Order: sequence, then C-alpha cells, then structure tokens
Amino acid sequence: MHDVILAIDEGTTNAKVVCVDRSGAIVSRGSRPLVLSHPQPGWTEQDPLAILAAVGEAAAEAIAALASGVRVAGIAISNQRESVVAWDRLSGEPASPVIVWQCRRSGPFCTALAAGPEADTVRDRTGLPIDPLFPAAKMRWLIDHIENGRARAEAGELCIGTIDSWLAWHLSGGEAFVTDASNASRTQLLSLASLSWDEDLLGLFGVPAACLATVMSSTGERGRTCAFPAIPDGLPLLSQIGDSHAALYGQGGFLGGVTKATYGTGSSLMTPIDGIGRDDRRLARTVAWHDRVVRYALEGNITHTGAAVEYMARLLGLGDAAAVAALARTVPDTEGVHFVPALSGLGAPHWASDARGLVTGLTERAGPAHLARASLEAIAYQIGDVCGAMEQLAGRSLERLLVDGGPTRNRWLMQFQANVLGREVARASEAEVSALGAAYLAGMAVGWWSTHEELAALHREPEIIEPDSDRQRVQDGQAGWQQAVRLTLASA
Repeated sequence: MHDVILAIDEGTTNAKVVCVDRSGAIVSRGSRPLVLSHPQPGWTEQDPLAILAAVGEAAAEAIAALASGVRVAGIAISNQRESVVAWDRLSGEPASPVIVWQCRRSGPFCTALAAGPEADTVRDRTGLPIDPLFPAAKMRWLIDHIENGRARAEAGELCIGTIDSWLAWHLSGGEAFVTDASNASRTQLLSLASLSWDEDLLGLFGVPAACLATVMSSTGERGRTCAFPAIPDGLPLLSQIGDSHAALYGQGGFLGGVTKATYGTGSSLMTPIDGIGRDDRRLARTVAWHDRVVRYALEGNITHTGAAVEYMARLLGLGDAAAVAALARTVPDTEGVHFVPALSGLGAPHWASDARGLVTGLTERAGPAHLARASLEAIAYQIGDVCGAMEQLAGRSLERLLVDGGPTRNRWLMQFQANVLGREVARASEAEVSALGAAYLAGMAVGWWSTHEELAALHREPEIIEPDSDRQRVQDGQAGWQQAVRLTLASA
C-alpha cells in the first residue's frame, strides 16, 4: 500500500490540498477559490463555513486523483495567519465571520495601546509591534461585539482561534481545539520565552484563556478526523503551521542561513535566527516552528503585494492580475511613476497603520500601462526594503533570496526583483511550498523521515535568476521609490 500525506494549505484567496508521498513529491492536487468581503472601509471578512466547504471540495478533488491502492496516512495543515474566527464550542456553528489578517477594524484600539507604556511589554514578550494585523486586538473586538461575548468567552462556551484551530476543530468533529506554536506566536498573546499564553497579555487585551486553543508543537498527533466531508474518518492530524513558516520549512530553512520570501496577497520574508533575538522596530520576531526543537525567526510582513496588483486591475478596469502584468509588459519603464500600495497601512519595515496609498510622478506621458507596471514594481521594491532591514538586524549579507508563491511565476517580476536586490533570486521548482512544509512536519511525526538531512535530500533544485544589465536603471528607479515612501509616511 502506497501512503501519502494529505496537506491542506488554506490561504487568503484559495484553499488548496495536495497529497505528498515519501519521496516528497506531490502526486495529486485540488483547489477552490475563496471570496473576501469588505463590509466597511478598512474591514475584510470571509465566511468561515465557505472555508470549510472549499477545503472539503479541494480534498475530494485531490483524493479522487490518487492512483488505485494509494492510502492517506495523515493530515497536515498550513493556514493563512492572523485571521481569527469565533464559534460555539458545543455546536461548532460560527459566532462571527472570519476577521481576515488585512482587516483594520481594531485600529483605534491599537493606536491607543501603541501610545501607552504597555506597548513595550507587548514587543518584549511577543516580538511583535502593535498593529491591527495581529489577532489579539481582533479577538477583543469579537468579544465586545458578540452578544454576551465576554461572559461566553470566560465560561469557555466560545472558541476563538486562528484558522488552523477552526480547521482542526472541524476535521476532528469538535474534539481537537488546538493550535501550534508558530500560529500562536502571531497572536500577541503568547510569550516567546515560555511558549504559553501570557496572563499579563491576556489581561491587557481582555481575552480570557478559557476561549483559546491549547498550544502544541508544530508536529505530532493532535486528534483524528471525524465526519468531515470527503475525508475518511480516523486519520491522524499530524501537523499545524502558519503558511509563511511552512514555506520556510519547505524551502529547507531548518538547515539555517536561509532567507525566503513568500509572495501572495501580502508577502512575508523570514530568516531563522539563533534564540529569541533582540528587539527591532522594523522587523518582528516569531516562532518559526516547533519540531522537537523550538526555532525562532525574524520576519517582515508586507500587507499589499499581490493585493496591490489586484487593486490596480480594478482601478484600470482590467479582468485580473494577469491582465495587469500583460499591460505592464507593453512599456519599458514607468515614466517615473511610483505606486506605494499602503491601501490599509504600511507593514514592515515602516509599520505605519495610518498610511494610505499614493501615486507619484504622474506626467502627461503616463498612462494605464505605466500604472500597471508601477504596481508590479512596488512588489519588488517593498521586498527590497525588508531585505535591507533583515540584513542589518541578522548581521549577515543576503547571498540569495529563496522565493515562492503565485506571483513568482511572473518571470519578468523575478528578474526585476533580482535587479532590485543585486542578488540571486532562487525560484522554487514547486509552487506549493507551504503545503510541502506542512507535509514534511507530518511525515516527521509518523517516522517517514527522522532528520533534517533526510528532508534536505528531498529538495529539488530551484531556478536561479541573476541580476542582469538592467540593474543600474533599476537602482536609479529606487531613489524615486524611496521618495514616494517618504511622502506616504509624511502624510500618515
């Protein structure tokens, strides 16, 4: 009997499922799109039941594509991070929409908290800046806006958790209310030192411990499937990990010295560090994963990368991001136009939640194609800004950047990225790196692999993209980008 791990990668705009065999190869796939809603300016939500349905349909597709005699040995979960949902502990029915990581509804609370002395406590204990991105303030908002929310949360009648917890609860038929250290470290409620919910932080944000999931390592059995559509009962849930952390694991970050960028709706750059590290206002510190040993990382979060291109598609009346990319290729440059996509604030390395989007450099020669190109260039410029901060704080020069995610399929964009960095860009040969990382952790749990060296031997060589002769012109354009960022920050 040929075994596979069924790896769920629940992202912001797609729920994907892949089946991975012992050689580390993806042998089947399924995918379903997800919809975002914006009920008010700055608010972003999803339907939690639609997420469950999409995962079930994607799993059914992946399982149906397996060859005869192939058996699913266990489940791995990779998930969009910092998104939260509340549900009834007895019925499993959602008590709220998913408040997506992009949502800024907790902005007023975060602004007040950032101005007080408690902000330093939050940064010291969690490694994270005060920003509406992170779940603790979202959880407080939910408790305050659900009927009898505080009483129900304190009594443990409400479950409030990140998407990995929502999935694990339903996959296990309500038996497993668990999260892992990587997802928990992004909530602003977990102590990086103790890897447990911090009583002072729970009090500061007003989130009762009774409504939170049990924190586990990223690998190891945490329940078994029960009555989840399309997935057989009795399969062990073997891993949970945030998608960006999973991508770092899938890129071989467990061997150290790796810096990766995951491109998606937003983007995350992450590099492993020794120990918890020291505080820096530009970058976050986080748990990378817990696979017998706790590994920490530096991270820079960018709110709008792929989302900036999707926004430009709507602004220009184009169908999708692919149409924006096609239009951008019709011009050799942006004619000095720069687009800073601070559509709901700027993340790393600036952390300016009140900043708003800005277009600079418009002249009579500028047209839709130049705006389209500027939205793509903004992705690479933002990645470059975070890479510079990461090099300084990590104390080592970036030799190459490992990249993964949907936008990396744009070869022109990756060439532009290499020119912005003046470094090699190594594009993953497999697009589903987050799912692979989660599958690797699950395989470790059942003894498929026992060492990081065995996992490294599964690695497939990436495509190397080196800076080319356009490097100097790109460097000249960076000066205009930096000026545009300064104007954006000044207007915040």
